[in-house]
Parts: sequence; structure tokens; C-alpha cells
Amino acid sequence: MDRKTARTYVEAGRLPSEMTTPRPWRTREDPFAEDWPEVEAQLAVTPELEAKTLFEALVDKHPGRYEEGQLRTLQRRIQQWRAAHGPDKLVVLAQQHRPGEAAQTDFTRTAELGVTIAGQVFLHLLCVFVLPYSNWQWATVCLSESLTALRRGVQRALFQLGRVPRYHQTDNSTAATHRIPDGKGVVVEEGKRPFNTEYVTVMRHFGMTPRTIAVGKKEQNGDVEASNGALKRRLEQALLLRGSRDFESVEAWQAFVDEVVRKANKARGSRVREEIEGMRVLNVSKLPEYTEEDAPVSEWSTIRVKHCAYSVPSRLMGHTVRVRVYEDKLECWRAVRSAENGAARPDGCRTGLRTGESRGLLLR
Repeated sequence: MDRKTARTYVEAGRLPSEMTTPRPWRTREDPFAEDWPEVEAQLAVTPELEAKTLFEALVDKHPGRYEEGQLRTLQRRIQQWRAAHGPDKLVVLAQQHRPGEAAQTDFTRTAELGVTIAGQVFLHLLCVFVLPYSNWQWATVCLSESLTALRRGVQRALFQLGRVPRYHQTDNSTAATHRIPDGKGVVVEEGKRPFNTEYVTVMRHFGMTPRTIAVGKKEQNGDVEASNGALKRRLEQALLLRGSRDFESVEAWQAFVDEVVRKANKARGSRVREEIEGMRVLNVSKLPEYTEEDAPVSEWSTIRVKHCAYSVPSRLMGHTVRVRVYEDKLECWRAVRSAENGAARPDGCRTGLRTGESRGLLLR
């Protein structure tokens, strides 16, 4: 610093930052002075209008008066107006996560990845499971936001961890919750929907307490929502390195996703260890990846499962079959008596099976 400059500060008894004063004059004439009252009136009526939209409207209304480089000037003026007269903004308070307390699950679409299976476009979703404290995540390929897909996604993540958090949090998807029709007299917490019985059964099996975000408040599931975008960007980069988006099977694509996610989890280190220490050990068996229901075979040689009709061999008309409902297929089974010991055993619906054989009819 020059001696004369230092002398100025010493004699004034103030720091350099304390000696700066706002400039009371403009370096150039305000180009929007004439039209600003009109802009201000539009903002008062429709405050969500953006500066670029208003600038383009002025350019169309007054050809030749404004240049492209003046947009920044208008943006600054509108920013100042919003600070003084604009509507209040949404305040988002930071969430405090505790190690091992909860997990969040959400579904995300993957069309932008352009994955194909044996040359055919594969339209699917990912069921993403996240531990908010450490951002440890696991992703499961699925075809819908069904309870079957949710159960499989949660189960794969838990068995990968070997631990169980206290809470499991989802949005208000129909896989986990349902609406109560008017007039039912059921008391439900405001902004919430009641849980489906089947979903509660899954949570009880793993010893987790289910909870949801408020209806329409997806920011309350912010960790997994943000994780969805980060995961797809990571998969996109891995696909670019691979040089191909085609996989021989869905299982091969799932293995690729698992490897990408596994590498990302390794970088989360100590916080993941804290999560694991805060959770109890997983000590239950895996749930089957299907549900079962009985379906009578009609006189038209069809059965109805989940409000959909399927045809079966006509020899089964008049019988009732046991149907295993997977996410992407149905297996149809019929109980018969074994010729050897008289015990009831599942027999196949397909032709050519011997009595007492354990087989099923596969419906896709």
C-alpha cells in the first residue's frame, strides 16, 4: 500500500471498507425509465413473470428501442423490485438426519438413458432406496410403481446392507397408501393417507415403522428426490464409457446398475459406517417376490387377476387355480392328489405333465 493511501486511513481512523459510500449518481441514463411504470404494473398483477419475458415483450412493442445487451439492466431492476415489493418466497428449513434412523424410497423414470434389451427399447423405472444421513443408495430395476416393485426394491437394499433402519419413508404412492372415500368416517392425520394393509405387513416383517410425507410436499422426501437425478447422471456417464446401451437381458442391466451404485457407495466412507452402527442387524428371511390368490376358471376358459382377464387351458374350466402374481408375469398352479401318497401337490396347467408333478403355467 502506498504511504499516502495508508496515511489517509490512519488520519480518518477508519478501515478501507468503512470509507466506501454508495454512488449517488448513475454512470449512464436508465434505458427503461420511460417503460418502467408499465413493467412495474405487470409485475404487481403477475409477479411470476420473468425479466426475459418482459424484455421480449418490450422489444416487440417498441422495435429499435432496446438492444439485447440491455436485458441484464432490466433483470437487476426487477430483482430490486422483488426485494422491496415482491411476494414472499417459500422457506425451506434444513432437515437434521440422524445416523441409521430412516430410509427414503422413491421411483424414478429412466427413458433418458435409452437402455435397450437385446436391441429392444426397455421402458422401465428404478426403485431408489436412500439413507439420508450418508446418502448410501441402492437401485432396483422395475416396471411399475406397484407394491410388488416397492417390496422387491426395499428388500434388495436391506439385504445388501444387512441392517434395518427404524423408519421407512415414502411419498403417497398407491403402492403404500390409499385414499379414503368421503363418508367413510375414518380419522386420518391431516395431509396424510392411510397405509395399505399389504404394505404394513411388509414393514412389519422387516421391523420398520412406515411413514409418509405430506400430500403434495415432495420436498419432504428431498434426499431421495435429489439422489434420483444424481444416480441417472452417474449411470449416463457409465454408459458413455461402456460405449453401448444395449444389454443381453434385464439381469445384465441390473448387474450394471448394481456395480455403478456400489462404486458410488464406497466413496461415502465414515458416514456409512455411522449409519450401520445406528441400525439393528437384519435377522429375517427374504419375502417371496410374488403374491398369491385363488382364481376360478370361467366357462370361457379365463381367469381374472387384478381386474385383468387371462386365458388358460380349457381342461381347467370349473376348477380353481392358485395364481402367483409377480411384477412381470403370472404363474398359474392347480392342486391335485398325488397317485403315490394322496397328498395335495401343485400340478402344471400345461399339457404333458404327469400327475403330482410340480409345474405351473406361465402367463406374461
